[in-house]
Amino acid sequence: QVQLVESGGGSVQTGGSLRLSCVASGGTFSSHAMGWFRQTPGLEREFVAVIDWSGATTYYADSVKGRFYISRDNNEDMTYLQMNALKPEDTAVYFCAARVGTTRVRASAYEYWGQGTQVTVSS
Repeated sequence: QVQLVESGGGSVQTGGSLRLSCVASGGTFSSHAMGWFRQTPGLEREFVAVIDWSGATTYYADSVKGRFYISRDNNEDMTYLQMNALKPEDTAVYFCAARVGTTRVRASAYEYWGQGTQVTVSS
């Protein structure tokens, strides 16, 4: 059973940056693909980015490509999401997720989830 805890959310102005962190425990971190998703009230959870177990392969949603960067440190069981040039439409609760195996963009493919961290971008 993998436990995930996110941190690093907060409030920023348009154009600002934030770095989200996700620490994993209770499993073999390096065997999991790690994803970031986000959700706003009334909407489904939306794929943001994913990284494979080695860190060699990443995918991004078109809406964040070129602004957000996902990375991981298997020695520290950490996953990061660097968010730059933030826009008001990036406002959401951001979730870290883990799945054994290859990368996926569907939320339903992930077995483990963190509790989420709020990101608010004001204009």
